[in-house]
Amino acid sequence: MNAPLQSAAHLPYLRLKLALEVFKKPPQTLLAPEAARLDKMVARQARIETSILKSAEAANVIVPEATEATRLAEILQRYPNRQEFLADMRQNGLDEATLKTALTRDLVIEAVLEQVAAEMPSVSELDAEIYYHQHPEAFSRPEMRRLRHILITFDNAAQKRAAFALLDDLRQHLSTAEDFAAAAVKHSQCPTALENGVLGTVKPGQLYPELEPAAFALAEGEISAPLESPIGLHLIFCETLHPALTLPFAEAKERLLTRLNDERRKARQQAWVKGLLQQ
Repeated sequence: MNAPLQSAAHLPYLRLKLALEVFKKPPQTLLAPEAARLDKMVARQARIETSILKSAEAANVIVPEATEATRLAEILQRYPNRQEFLADMRQNGLDEATLKTALTRDLVIEAVLEQVAAEMPSVSELDAEIYYHQHPEAFSRPEMRRLRHILITFDNAAQKRAAFALLDDLRQHLSTAEDFAAAAVKHSQCPTALENGVLGTVKPGQLYPELEPAAFALAEGEISAPLESPIGLHLIFCETLHPALTLPFAEAKERLLTRLNDERRKARQQAWVKGLLQQ
């Protein structure tokens, strides 16, 4: 393994990289428990990377200078100017030379893992079709409905009777989505009144249990009777029906093949790295 690649100079870079990936903030801003967790992650990742770089597969990997330059340019673009880039590097124990070495490590490791993954045969169309039939739930969409509602809250029995009477009266006089939207703006005590009463396109399990059976029994353009939930009384308007459907294999095939191949390649890489660590 190339001497610069096996030095400890990459550890500050690895620490910075993992802190940003996992905690979404630089390492110097981490809380003590986060920093302790990061230390363990850095130690494990350094061990994995060192094992990969010592492998026979890494021996003949050559990273083109143009690829290194492109990776460095991508990082430089995140900074408004070179001075801020250099200042940030110093703050994290890096300089441009050590950053370039660390980026070269990354590129070599990526190339090795890609080489390992490429050893796996691709998933066949038959394999994908078998998976499709064995996992029908992954390719099915339940019935969905675009709903609007009007909510009236109450604090006592008298208010409840008044709310019920108002909603029952509205139900008799509303017939279109536009009428219902105007009534929601005027009467609804739900924040959705600002959106003309739109609840959105919902599927089973997203409404209060007290509302769902009636909401999913409505025909398109139909309004429910007043319904009670833990937060008040509702009128529900079914604006659009989206029937349940199953995506045909022909339409699912390409995305399914991509996903299964990605999973197979990742599993191969993980098994290979595990074997290195066991050695």
